[in-house]
Amino acid sequence: MKRSLLTGLAVVGAAAVTLGLAAPASADPGRTPNRTPGLGEIFNGYVVGTLRDATVATPDQLVEPMRPGDPFYAEPKLTDADVPGTLLKAKKVAVQYTGVRPAHLDAYKTMFVTTDLQGRRDISTGIVMIPRDGKKNAERKVVGFQMANDSVGGNCHPSTMWTGADPMDGASMSALGPLALMFDKGYAVVISDVGNNGDMSPHGVFAGRYNAMSTLDGLRATLGDEKIGLAADAPIGLFGVAGGGVGIGFASELHEQYAPELNIKATVLEGMVVDYRNFIRTADGSVGSGFAMATLLGLEPHYPDMKINAKVNGVGRAVADYYRTQCQTPAYFTLPMVPLSTLFNGQNPADIPDFQRAFKDNRLGKGTPATGNRTLIASCAADDSPMSLVPAADSRTLAKQWRSRGAKVDYQPTDCSMVRFLTDMYGWGTDLFGMQTIDWLAANLKD
Repeated sequence: MKRSLLTGLAVVGAAAVTLGLAAPASADPGRTPNRTPGLGEIFNGYVVGTLRDATVATPDQLVEPMRPGDPFYAEPKLTDADVPGTLLKAKKVAVQYTGVRPAHLDAYKTMFVTTDLQGRRDISTGIVMIPRDGKKNAERKVVGFQMANDSVGGNCHPSTMWTGADPMDGASMSALGPLALMFDKGYAVVISDVGNNGDMSPHGVFAGRYNAMSTLDGLRATLGDEKIGLAADAPIGLFGVAGGGVGIGFASELHEQYAPELNIKATVLEGMVVDYRNFIRTADGSVGSGFAMATLLGLEPHYPDMKINAKVNGVGRAVADYYRTQCQTPAYFTLPMVPLSTLFNGQNPADIPDFQRAFKDNRLGKGTPATGNRTLIASCAADDSPMSLVPAADSRTLAKQWRSRGAKVDYQPTDCSMVRFLTDMYGWGTDLFGMQTIDWLAANLKD
């Protein structure tokens, strides 16, 4: 069973067929360039120790997290004092992944108050993971992480994903490498579920501002809590990949307005979607068709005027109903190369009028990161790979927009081409999941 976790880490390194380091991506002079980490840096001393001393879950421990109905997710009635960022409860839990319980890692499920898109109080859950490495928690730096988790279904989100549920999800597998590097640096990691994981109705994970507020409120709720022990003024880095990058991008834009007390010093955006309409137009009919469909379904809970059921045919309705209850893997990989117009009665969903409000509302670039929060945008340099589902021009445009308003932005494109895939699969894979950005994050989180 321990070997399965090692295998998962190796997979995120794309099987490590090439162990040579890739050439650094281009960077502005004087700034820390992206650098593909070596395999030994991912399987660092902390990771080796946590696997060496890990335990194998018992049969009951394997099955229990997969059952819905964990009483932790029962929501209390809010009082007038329960403002956004209030920690409602925290429970110490064991991290469990593919049946392995790694050692030297503390974790807490959390439930806290956040805000919905109408400005009303809402409840989200999440998880905090802290390496046990001899450092004092009050002296740690903290990373607010949003994974590439595209799950619309309930019981599919990080607080259960890292405690034994949905054990083979691609989102958790893609996060193993970045987490390994973060834990080796002693960072505490705070992840929001973007809603209450125990709510079995469809989750609006793709509503960028909601994701942002739940991320910021998860940090507010965690920092300064006596039980967890992290400092209220801890230096914070934000880190978002793919769909999670949308929420982190909005968190960076909303930080000064929504949660100015948070000491956010750096933000990493890896392969994030800047404009959903452009993403759906690009992903439609490609290997990412299922993820484009999931994006629409993950917007609808916060944009009920989309009325997706009224736009799809019978096959589309069956797909939508299935996707609304599912975790990312394997469900959203089931429509490769299928044009979504075949599900939407001949219409391209990127052009459906009732979807345009959601697309416009979730386009990054209308706000600006604070000047004290340096931002790295790392995304494919060109649209030259089946995995290049986010138009490269969108990331360049966003960097220019933010810079024009005074934000400190590094744009460091990565080589996602098929040539690199064939000649340097290790570098291609590790960069896809953002591992090449950890040096930059560490440099910009220094006191």
